[in-house]
Amino acid sequence: MGGGEAVIYAGIGCRLGCSAQDVLEAIGRCVSRPAALAVPDFKCNEPGVRAAAAALGLGVVVVASADLAAVQSRCVTSSRAARAAVGLASVAEAAALAAAGPGGRLVQPRIAHGGATCALAETA
Repeated sequence: MGGGEAVIYAGIGCRLGCSAQDVLEAIGRCVSRPAALAVPDFKCNEPGVRAAAAALGLGVVVVASADLAAVQSRCVTSSRAARAAVGLASVAEAAALAAAGPGGRLVQPRIAHGGATCALAETA
């Protein structure tokens, strides 16, 4: 990935036991195809997320909780459910932004399908 071109990361948030189909549907509703999925460390072993990445032939970037917290101010949506469950107002947007790095920008705010959420961010 890279080579001077912007790389798009799909930040994924999901409920426990979320299906691969829900993750795939959420990604499919986005405006661009990602180069990789970015998932929080506390969701990196969810079978539905791993199966969706495999189905799309994409790698998974695991984002540390501290990095998710560090980009919350750059997220445009807020979820009461996410805040109650994991202490973060945004998971998908934060994962995408953290993976895209300090100069990254959000290109697709969080969208939801079933038990999954997806947001896109690109590198500078």
